[in-house]
Amino acid sequence: MDLSPPLHTRMHKRIGRLYDLAHLLVDFMAAALFVIGSVMFFFEAWLYPGTWCFLIGSIFFAVKPTLRLVRAFHLGTLPQRPESL
Repeated sequence: MDLSPPLHTRMHKRIGRLYDLAHLLVDFMAAALFVIGSVMFFFEAWLYPGTWCFLIGSIFFAVKPTLRLVRAFHLGTLPQRPESL
């Protein structure tokens, strides 16, 4: 479900791209932390830091829908009139 308003102006498009980039980076970090945490679980000495990687990765996964919601509200507050070329 896409909550974002259409990207009418250059400002909408630019801000939308920045949120998309942030979403991609958060997604990558969450996945990386889960993979790193999984590898750490193979070694007894690394169980504690591996648990932290899972926790931080989970927080990153929770940030993803939050970014989408903030993006939708942010774009909704911008003027809807297209800029002149």
